[in-house]
Amino acid sequence: MLTGDLDLETLIRFRRDIHSHPELARQEIRTTAAVADMLRSAGLEPRVFPTGTGLVCDIEGTDGPTVGLRADMDALPILDAKDVPYRSQNTGVCHACGHDVHTTVLVGTALELAKRRQHLPGRIRLVFQPAEESSSSGALDMIAGGAIDGVDVIYALHCDPSRKVGDVGIRTGAITSAQDHMVLRLHGKGGHSARPHLTVNPINALASVIARLSESVNESLEPHQRVLLGFGIIQAGEAANVIPSRAQAAGTVRIPNADIWEQIPSIVQKSLTELIEPFGVEWELDYNRVCPAVVNDAVATKILYNSALAVCGEEHVQEAPQSLGGEDFAWYLRQVPGALFRLGVTHPDAEDHVDLHNDRFDVDERAIGVGIRMFVETAMNALRSY
Repeated sequence: MLTGDLDLETLIRFRRDIHSHPELARQEIRTTAAVADMLRSAGLEPRVFPTGTGLVCDIEGTDGPTVGLRADMDALPILDAKDVPYRSQNTGVCHACGHDVHTTVLVGTALELAKRRQHLPGRIRLVFQPAEESSSSGALDMIAGGAIDGVDVIYALHCDPSRKVGDVGIRTGAITSAQDHMVLRLHGKGGHSARPHLTVNPINALASVIARLSESVNESLEPHQRVLLGFGIIQAGEAANVIPSRAQAAGTVRIPNADIWEQIPSIVQKSLTELIEPFGVEWELDYNRVCPAVVNDAVATKILYNSALAVCGEEHVQEAPQSLGGEDFAWYLRQVPGALFRLGVTHPDAEDHVDLHNDRFDVDERAIGVGIRMFVETAMNALRSY
C-alpha cells in the first residue's frame, strides 16, 4: 500500500506542464530540468547527463538488490490538434505517445518511494531516458552512461489507449516487435513531362516499390515470420510538368519474430533489386537497425503480474498481445532481466479511443495514479525477490 495519499493534483499539473512544452529527441533539456527539480524536492540527488538530456537517480535503502524503473521523455514531430488548456505550445511537436505520462508516473513513484527510503530492502534506480522515438536509440546512450550498471532487474510501462483506466496488460516473452528504419533513394534522368521517352523516371520505380515491396519481402518468409513494412514519407519533384531526376521514400520494417531480425536487411535488399532493376534507375538504401523486440523475462513478469493483481484486481489484469510497435526498452533487457506492461489510459465510459501517434491523443489522467501504484508495488516486490 502507498504511504498516505498521492498528491495527484501536483502530478497532474506537472504532466500538463511538460505536455504543453514537449521536446523532440535529444532536445529534452527543459523536461530533464523539471524532473530533476521534482526529485530534488524529495531530497533526492539526480545525476543529469552531460548533454542536459536524461538523468538517473538512486533511492538508497539498506543492502539488497537494485531495481531499475525507466521512463522515456521525448515527444513526436506532430502538430497538437487538441483543444485543451495544456495543448502544446511548441508548434509541430506533441506528446502523442504518452511519454509525458510515463515521465510523470516515474516522478510520482520516486516521490512515494523517497518517503520510505530508510526501509527499502535495496536500491531503486530511476532512469529518465531521452530519444526513445529516435532511430538512434536514447536507451543506448543511457546504457553507455552507466544507467543500468549494477541493476538486477528493470521495469517500464507504456500507455495503452485500447485499455480503460484501471486495466493493465501483461505478457511473458515478446510484447513488442523489432523495428528498423529505411530510406530508399532513386536516381534517374529528369526532363520535360511532355517527352517522357527522353527520361528515366524514378517516380515510376518508386511507385512499384511502394506497391509491391511488402508482398515481395514476405514471399521470402514463412507465414509465421511475416513482417509489416510500410512507408511514411514519399518525396519527389517540385513541378507538375517536370519529371524529376530523384525520388525517395522512408519507412519502417516491424519484425515480430525475433529469430529473423538479422536476416531482414538482406531480404529487403534482394527484393528491391528485383523490383527496381526493370526501370533502369540507380538506387541506394540506408537501412538502420533501430531496436530489437521487448522480450519480458518470465521471473520479472511473474512479479509484475502479482503486483498487478494486488493493485488492480484480477478482473483488470489482462494478457497483452504482442504489438507490432517498437520500443527501445528492449536494449535494457538485452543487458538485465525485466518487463514492460501496458497501462490503460482511456476513460471507462469512452465508446472509442484515439490511438497513439494521433494528433488528438490524450489520456484520462487518473491513469497516473494507477501507474504509480503499479511501479511502487512492483519495485517493492522485486526488492524482496532478487
